[in-house]
Amino acid sequence: MRAIVILTLLAGLAVIAQATNPPRWDPNYIVKGTLYIPYAEIAEPFYAWYDKNTKRSRIDYYGGMVKTYQLANEGYGIALKLAPVSTRDALNKETCLQVNGTAEQQVTIQSILPDAKPFSLVGTETFLGFTCDKFRLETTIGQKKNVYTLWVRYKKSPHYPASRMPIPVRYEMRGYNTLLGSHYDHYYLDYDSYEHDDIPNEVFEIDESLTCTGFPGPGTGHFATFNPMQEFIGGTDEHVDAAFHHFKRKHGVDYRTDKEHEHRKNIFRQNLRFIHSKNRGKLSYKLGVNHLADKTEEELRARRGYKSSGIYNTGKPFPYNVSQYKDQIPPNYDWRLYGAVTPVKDQSVCGSCWSFGTIGHLEGAYFLKNGGNLVRLSQQALIDCSWGYGNNGCDGGEDFRVYQWMMQVGGVPTEEEYGPYLGQDGYCHANNVTLVAPIKGFVNVTSNDSTAFKVALLKHGPISVAIDASPKTFSFYSHGVYYEPECKNDVDGLDHAVLAVGYGNINGDDYWLVKNSWSTYWGNDGYILMSARDNNCGVMTMPTYVEM
Repeated sequence: MRAIVILTLLAGLAVIAQATNPPRWDPNYIVKGTLYIPYAEIAEPFYAWYDKNTKRSRIDYYGGMVKTYQLANEGYGIALKLAPVSTRDALNKETCLQVNGTAEQQVTIQSILPDAKPFSLVGTETFLGFTCDKFRLETTIGQKKNVYTLWVRYKKSPHYPASRMPIPVRYEMRGYNTLLGSHYDHYYLDYDSYEHDDIPNEVFEIDESLTCTGFPGPGTGHFATFNPMQEFIGGTDEHVDAAFHHFKRKHGVDYRTDKEHEHRKNIFRQNLRFIHSKNRGKLSYKLGVNHLADKTEEELRARRGYKSSGIYNTGKPFPYNVSQYKDQIPPNYDWRLYGAVTPVKDQSVCGSCWSFGTIGHLEGAYFLKNGGNLVRLSQQALIDCSWGYGNNGCDGGEDFRVYQWMMQVGGVPTEEEYGPYLGQDGYCHANNVTLVAPIKGFVNVTSNDSTAFKVALLKHGPISVAIDASPKTFSFYSHGVYYEPECKNDVDGLDHAVLAVGYGNINGDDYWLVKNSWSTYWGNDGYILMSARDNNCGVMTMPTYVEM
């Protein structure tokens, strides 16, 4: 009997809850929470102020590292972004950037809560520890079905004790594409706190010491970065369409079918979100859209191709007493200035990074051995011919196996004689061409010793190194000193081979100047400044050089 009474009471509560209309939010509120985008691997905290009466809003991201303001109370409106900007003269200096609205694109205030009017009540449930009403809205545009769900709890209103005030708990979007037969999008906002209160004017005021200037970089579409929340609350993605169109045009991309086009656009969307979100964090570097922006993680992994076998590589120990050289090492060095580095190349979809790092070092060593004569040597020959020594062509390899092959056959061919890089495995024909750059042996630079590494660089030219390039931030690196806490520096964590060509310091950050093999579209014209702090990403874990 008692159980029946309880069930009856619960049913009555459910009936009461389901009699609730969609919530009407207060005209001004303060809300705190986190934006989650699972496909883009983003969890971004935010703190927001919304004042409909004065037509002003502000959203802070990552604990206030980036602050965005939408001021629609004059003219066509003004959007401001306060962000830490690092230059050669200053580190993380707060800078105010400004975009003015136009008749075609006016600045509007940004709600952090969805307009719930078109939502319908679908039930009541216990959600995240609260008894919540569950509202839903479904839309279909072409072959895309979007399902928006809003969970709302209630508490007594401090202003009207007889009424209940809606409190947002979660707002979620799931997008399904019938063309692809899969979900193409998913994100949600969890609200940690919601307050209805008067917002003081100083919340929307900028420090008088700051002068707001126009956006310094080229291009358009800055409204998306000045107000990133608009995409998730307003459901607008025109900036994605514009950015994807620019991406395709810049890189000459043409997809074969509508299905592939939609698939790639969805990948691009998540990568674009990742790039913008990370750039709102207080990082020592910036990310940018490059030619890899429509690639999946699996496709990005295929471009790395280094995996240590864990066996002793038979290299000689480092012969220098580094303590004797500490006072002789210059504060910065760049082998490109001396003509020892060939242009940046693109390994394409072949996992042949190991051949590029190795050849880059051999080119530099040959340059030093032959009085400054820079010759392009053949990556393709290494891919085709060093299988017998444990390398696997486009499926990965190691530099020391190349050295062992070279000592057996007597050198390596030039690119001119052997033929161009193919981006795939090919027939070995090294026995039909002239071999140059014979080596006597190779040396392992003392691991995790920055002084030894600099001595090796200065005496033996650009150095072949293996790194951990698995964090997604590496794939979209643009400029700045790259320090990634997620990077591994143990032997088992290294998955990409590159070429260290120098070193330096910016704003107190020591870095290694590293040449990649992902074309000049990647990074800073194909290069990256990798932090020398804590052997980040393993640059100093397994460096080698040859004796020529």
